[in-house]
Amino acid sequence: MPLTLPRCAGAFALVAAMSAACGSDPIERITETDLRADLFALAGDETRGREGGTLDELSASAWLAERAREAGLEPAGDNGTYFQFFPLERFRASAGSQVTLAGQTLRMGVDVVPDSPVLAQVSAPVVVASAATPEAAARAAAPGRAVVVRYATDAGEDGRPRSMRAWTRAMQRAIADARPAALVVVLPEEHDDAWARVAFRFPRGSYALDPEGTAEPRQPATGMPLLYVREAALGGASLAGARLEASLFTERFTYPSVNVVGRVPGTDPELAGEHVLFSAHQDHDGERYEIDGDAIWNGADDNATTSVALLAIGRAFAAEPGRRSALFVWHGAEERGLMGSRWYVKHPTVEGSIVAVLNGDMIGRNDPDTAALLGAVPPHRNSPEFVEMALAANEAVAGFTVDHSWDDPQHREGWYYRSDHLPYARAGIPALFFTTLLHDDYHTPFDNPDRIDIGKLARMTRWMYATGRTVAEAERAPAVDPGFELERCRDYTGNYCEG
Repeated sequence: MPLTLPRCAGAFALVAAMSAACGSDPIERITETDLRADLFALAGDETRGREGGTLDELSASAWLAERAREAGLEPAGDNGTYFQFFPLERFRASAGSQVTLAGQTLRMGVDVVPDSPVLAQVSAPVVVASAATPEAAARAAAPGRAVVVRYATDAGEDGRPRSMRAWTRAMQRAIADARPAALVVVLPEEHDDAWARVAFRFPRGSYALDPEGTAEPRQPATGMPLLYVREAALGGASLAGARLEASLFTERFTYPSVNVVGRVPGTDPELAGEHVLFSAHQDHDGERYEIDGDAIWNGADDNATTSVALLAIGRAFAAEPGRRSALFVWHGAEERGLMGSRWYVKHPTVEGSIVAVLNGDMIGRNDPDTAALLGAVPPHRNSPEFVEMALAANEAVAGFTVDHSWDDPQHREGWYYRSDHLPYARAGIPALFFTTLLHDDYHTPFDNPDRIDIGKLARMTRWMYATGRTVAEAERAPAVDPGFELERCRDYTGNYCEG
């Protein structure tokens, strides 16, 4: 049934009257055909996973900007363009670092990698743990010695197989009090998959952002280094009585990421300076380690789905602008730590105000009739009026059963804190997070466009559009709950909490 968003309706009556005819229906511009075509283009292997802070992300961003232009959005970035570049500060281990173990010179990035960028000088005798357990590592550890543990999978306290990261962290905790010089994890050939999981981080390093320009220059980490070594690189050398010699250096540099920003100006002279912001992130994880023959982590659901949804919503607003302006921001480097949204909150590219943020992240998988709206219940809810608008829009155009369980601050995933609405909410702007939640392909090479439920994606897109249209046409913008406070912490169980 065609759905119309009539200009003649008031703010809350608007959604209830969506099926009434008041002119052409811009929601019809949101089609499965366009969503599918854009999704397969943005999340196909050709874009190589769009990793933040790489040329692949910049290339995908240029494609989005051109599609935004074709959709009828005017450029709203810096200097009359669709782009807002921002600097990612990066630390990574220097390829010039030197490591020798048991007389074998190890090639950085090929035979040995540090767990994280660290500045360290080590010259220490080796002690070898008798088994791949924290208890054995603790018995071997001694001040000034390099503890060597041969990796082997084991079970955690719950009896389930322990991940490599959990295994390594258990080793670090077990030996910390002894203050050893280093921890060396030797990876046997049967665990080449484990090597791939640690080696891919070597050229990437760690990322930081200073959106306010006030932070002290970051210094390289110091302390006990953790080194992963391929056993094959040791050439069968005995580690008994051996020594570890290591000179570990870091390199620091900046690399650009980018927000893509487009706008449909509002028609009401008194309201056009107010913006309804539709938010997505275009980056994902890039090319990483191979799983079942696939090394491209495409990120079709995370978050090409919302990226193409914004293009469709943009077409609808371009066909019939709202009273308020519609602003579209594809944030860069979200996977690196909400970098693009943190930057944009401090450096908006448009004059006027942002009265509401509709952020989407992963909106195309799982049960076809269930979705989630985070920021809809306390303590995450910062605008009851905005929530009412969204829930009414869902009833009118989407009909999802809304799952509020992931909005619980005690939820183990802390999902509310992991997407681009968060910096806006912290800045006191009404903000909601539309999502269809996690699935088994999350952050794997199997999050591919052929696994997206295009019908569900279209319904989610229409829901976001109808909510934003309600805000754009309302006599007054949704108010912020004056008592809203949001901080992130963990309670004693490790769960996310408020405080």
